Amino acid sequence: MSERWLSVEDIAEHLGVSRDTVYAWIAAKDMPAHRVGRLWKFQCSEVDGWVRSGGATDGAAPIGGIK
Repeated sequence: MSERWLSVEDIAEHLGVSRDTVYAWIAAKDMPAHRVGRLWKFQCSEVDGWVRSGGATDGAAPIGGIK
C-alpha cells in the first residue's frame, strides 16, 4: 500500500509548526514538497528524512556540539 499524501496543514501538525513555517521551509530550505495544481503535497517519510538530516535547522550550532 502506498503512503498517503499530506497537505500543508497535515504536515504542519505532524511537525508541530505553523503553516507559515512550512511555506518558509519550502521556499528557503528545500523542504521536500510536490506541487499538485495550486496545492503543496508531502510524503511523511520524505519530510521526516529531511528533518533528520538537518533540513529544518536554523543554521545555529547544535546544542552541546552534537549534530
